Amino acid sequence: MDDTPTSQTVAAGQLRAFIERIERLEEDKKAIADDIKDVYAEMKGTGFDTKAVRAIVRLRKQEETERQEAEAILDLYKAALGMA
Repeated sequence: MDDTPTSQTVAAGQLRAFIERIERLEEDKKAIADDIKDVYAEMKGTGFDTKAVRAIVRLRKQEETERQEAEAILDLYKAALGMA
């Protein structure tokens, strides 16, 4: 009997390894999401407005030009509605 691994067993082992890595990363992602939730809860407990903080975090992820463009459009819409 030949003990040489077939391409199917090699591919199956490689697939299993990829899936296990993804599962570990998903667990890590959930732990990080829980940590972030805890930080927001701590902020709220000290009096910060978490809705505003989430908006700031979202803005800081954007490139400066992208942020300026979004703010200009928002200002234009607010002016059109008499909110500015």
